[in-house]
Amino acid sequence: MVVITDLIRERCAWVAGKATHVRLVPEAIPAYAAALPLEQLASQPGMFARPLAGEKRDHAAAYWLTLDAINFGSGWFPTLRKRPGMSGYRTIEVGLRDRFDRAGPWSATELQVLSAAQLAETFGQEPDHPLMAHFATSLRDLGSHLEREHGGSFTALVDAAGGSAIVLVEALSTWACFADASVYQGREVPFLKRAQIAAADLQRANAASFDDLGELTMFADNLVPHVLRLDGVLRFEPELVGRIDRGELIEHGSEEEVEIRACALYAVELLVRALRQRQMPVPPPVPPSTAISPSVSAVPLTAATVDEYLWNRGQSPAYKSHPRHRSRCAAY
Repeated sequence: MVVITDLIRERCAWVAGKATHVRLVPEAIPAYAAALPLEQLASQPGMFARPLAGEKRDHAAAYWLTLDAINFGSGWFPTLRKRPGMSGYRTIEVGLRDRFDRAGPWSATELQVLSAAQLAETFGQEPDHPLMAHFATSLRDLGSHLEREHGGSFTALVDAAGGSAIVLVEALSTWACFADASVYQGREVPFLKRAQIAAADLQRANAASFDDLGELTMFADNLVPHVLRLDGVLRFEPELVGRIDRGELIEHGSEEEVEIRACALYAVELLVRALRQRQMPVPPPVPPSTAISPSVSAVPLTAATVDEYLWNRGQSPAYKSHPRHRSRCAAY
């Protein structure tokens, strides 16, 4: 049986080998990896994690699964009414957090009847904003699956994975609210950005304990490819750069858009390999009385940790001042 994340890696490497609009620059990988802060990347997991919602496990599981079911819409973000000083994503995230703090999570039954107008009120948007309708569709699907398959329980969904992030991702991949695959030259290319980030978020929130989180890939969106392009790891053809700079939408599922996501994901895989080569071998165990702080090799480097570091790098003005590609879709 093929592990879904292995299939993602294999298909993205295949796309990178055929790409014509986007080119991975393999010769840039060693120097780029050498410049990344190994000590930060290999420190305790989740050091770059976003603030968590609540302390109780059921509250945290409900929050992150609800948020990640609508963790998309970056193509619409420039059209959102944003909170002062916040990005489109932060505006949605804080709106949902406020709802949870004020009234708690929506139940599976409530999710199934949510309207675009209700969500517009939650997020401070116009009722007819198209993204609100997409959010409502996704959350209704989430509620339906939770009720039919897990008795309406968010934690039951997490527990059904049996401590495996991969099993959770496989399960979510069959739900419309988390589905994310494109077709490139006749072959399906899965990305499953939101299903994978849901597993990572649940672990960071202590709502899950997965022993295979390191098997996840990069969470393919439109920010990490942007960072890698500006940093010289990816090169876009001039015509594509021109369209992005003019603010033109890049069609979801087009060759250009699939290549952007796939080449970035494969680049992160190559970075992880290079970074692991920098890590010193794990030292032999020492008696508790002489234990010291973990070395940079204590925590294995993963695509998820590199992804999050690059995502946070992309928040700086040096990257924000340049347009990144926008696609209107439910993938990211």
